[in-house]
Amino acid sequence: MQKGVTVWLTGLSGAGKTTISRLVETELSKSGFRVEVLDGDEIRQYLSKELGFLKEDRQKNIERAAYVAKLLTRNDVIVLASFISPYQKLREYCRREIGSFIEVYVKCSLEECIRRDVKHLYKKALNGEIQHFTGISDTFEEPENPDIIVQTDRETPAESASRILDYLIRRQYIIYDSQSVDGKSSL
Repeated sequence: MQKGVTVWLTGLSGAGKTTISRLVETELSKSGFRVEVLDGDEIRQYLSKELGFLKEDRQKNIERAAYVAKLLTRNDVIVLASFISPYQKLREYCRREIGSFIEVYVKCSLEECIRRDVKHLYKKALNGEIQHFTGISDTFEEPENPDIIVQTDRETPAESASRILDYLIRRQYIIYDSQSVDGKSSL
C-alpha cells in the first residue's frame, strides 16, 4: 500500500539529486509501488523550454513542476522531484500547493559539486559564459527546516537513497505487504 507524496530533492547542481531519485525510484518500482521522477532537466526540456534562468523564470518553472507533482500526488503516486529550487519562498510555495510534501536537502559542498561537474556548467559559470548560475552568480538559500538532510559528500548515493526510503516507511507513505521479503530496501 502507498500514499501519494512528493519527495522534493533540492540542492546545488551536481549534489546528487537525480542519482538519488533514480535509486529510490528503482527500489520502489521493484516493490510494486507507483512512482514517477520529475527531473529539472526534463521539465526544462519538455514543459519549460522557453524559460531562462532569471528569478522569475525559475519561479514559473518550479510552479509548473509543482502542479504536475500535485496532480500525481493526489492520485496516490510517489513523486520524486529533483530540482535545484534555490529559493526558500518557492519551496514553501511547493509545500503549500502540493500538500503531501517531504523536503530533502541534498547537501554537498560547492567545491565537491564543482569537482563532480560532468556537464562543465560550473566551469562555464566561473568563466562568465553562464549567467545566473546557482552557487556561482546566483544564490542558493539552504532549506530552513528540511524533513531530511542527506550529505552526499559524506555518504554514498545508496546510503542517501536508503535514508529516504526509511523515512517513507516510518511515516507510512509506503507499507510493505506480507509478500514482500522483509520490508527493507535492498540498497
